[in-house]
Order: sequence, then C-alpha cells, then structure tokens
Amino acid sequence: MNPAVATESMPPAPSAVRALVFDVDGTLLLSDRALGDYELLPGAVEVLSELRRRAVPFALLTNGSAYAPAEHAAKLRSAGLPVDDEQMITPSSVAADLMHRRGIRRALILGTHGVGQALRDAGIETTYQGMPHAEKVDAVYVGWHPKCGMPDIESACQAIWAGAKLYVASDVPFFATKQGRTIGYSFAIVGAIRRMTKAPMILTGKPSLHALRFVARKLGVAMRHLAVVGDDPLVEIVMARRGGAVAVGVTTGVTGPAEWARQPPARRPHHVLNSLQELLSAVTVPRPALP
Repeated sequence: MNPAVATESMPPAPSAVRALVFDVDGTLLLSDRALGDYELLPGAVEVLSELRRRAVPFALLTNGSAYAPAEHAAKLRSAGLPVDDEQMITPSSVAADLMHRRGIRRALILGTHGVGQALRDAGIETTYQGMPHAEKVDAVYVGWHPKCGMPDIESACQAIWAGAKLYVASDVPFFATKQGRTIGYSFAIVGAIRRMTKAPMILTGKPSLHALRFVARKLGVAMRHLAVVGDDPLVEIVMARRGGAVAVGVTTGVTGPAEWARQPPARRPHHVLNSLQELLSAVTVPRPALP
C-alpha cells in the first residue's frame, strides 16, 4: 500500500488534478512567531521545482495577511522557495477582489500596512484607526494586527454600527510555527468585535469558498480539478471538501498521523502524506510532454 495514501476508510479522491494549492505555514515551512525567519520543510523546494518543470499550475494560499502578496513571495524566494509573485495569494488578495466586485470603495483596516496593500492596489481607499473620518467606510477588514488595542476595536464597532460590512482575513485560532502553535490575532480581534456588534463576517481566507474560487479562477481550472495541500483539518481540508477538490493532509504542522486518523468525514483528507515528497506519487498530475 502506498504510504502516502490514508486508511481504507477514506473515500476515493474526486476528479483528476490539474493544479495544486499549497498551504504555507506547517506545509512548506515553519516561521517564527514574529514571521521574520523561515525554516523550509523537507521536500518543499523539490516538489515545487518539479511542478514548475512539468508546467503544472500551482499557487500558495496562506491565511497570513501581514505582508502584501508580492512582498510575501519575495520573502519566500529569499528563503529558497521557487514561487513567483503571482503565485502568492493571501486573504487580502481575495478580499480586494470580492470588495471590488461588491462596490466597496473605502475600508477601515485593522492590521499592519501590508494587510491593506492588495486593497489599495485594487483601487479601494483604506483608512486606519485615528485617521480622519476613519469610521466612515463601506467595510471593516481585520487581518494581522499584533498591536491591536481597544481604540481599534471601538472604531471597528462604530463603523459596523453605521452600516459597514465585516470582512475577516482568518478565523483560525492557531497556526504552526517553529515554536509550536501560535495564536491567530484576527480570530481574537473578531471575537471581540462580533461580541459587541453581532455582525456576520465575510471570511476571505481559508476555509472560505471565496478563497478557493479565487484560486481556481487564477489557475484557470474548476475547483474539482484542484488538489489542496495543508496541515489543518478545519482549514485546508474543510475547504477542499466543500469545493469538491482533492484534499491532501501533511503531518508536518498542527496535525499528526493519529489526529488525521480520528477526523470525521467532512475533515478527512483523501490522502495523508508522511512527507511532502510523497505528493507526486499520491496525486496524479500531468507530466511534461516528450520532445
């Protein structure tokens, strides 16, 4: 039995894979808590390089929103990952696309400068707590904000009470780092905002189908022809299952082999990899044409 394939209780994978989507933290690398240093995981460079050699479309989809997509891609290249700017997708990429299509013109950003860059690139005006008329916006967007304080939360609440919609980069409580599980700031911030406002949130990161649809359009394939590779059953695997994609779990992040085996069907991968190197034997992807 192929060691990359999970137990017999797992259902067969859906349609043939034509493109791949990779989680970043816990799947391709481990960062430190400050997101300033990266440790590449075994097989990450080799697998991405082989996909490039075969001309198989792939993208990196992170729930990290601290950096603009191009800046994030540059940081990963400096660490050794073969990834182009256009292959790096963040929740802000999805938020910018969604807000633009929904006619959002001005957004209050709870996050670092990089959180709002994709929105500005899409022509959406961004403002921050403390700036003039900060609360007169169409949307509030919550992302990576380690220095968030009560004035930020109050400003967001005031904007929502005035009619702004609540957009959220990530609703994940933890992510994998070199130091172990690290708290997801936007999860805590949004918890406070929603406790006050009862506002529904529009999630733009994983496991939102907004994110999977955006990636599928960018890669030019249907969602059912994507393979989603990640370390979290509540994030990548749930998203893949909802979208009819192939779900691939790795054991290098927040979920080990025993935890994968205990997952209910909605959070169960079609394949569990003991190492990323097993990906190309577990999932059939196109090979380059012979000369």
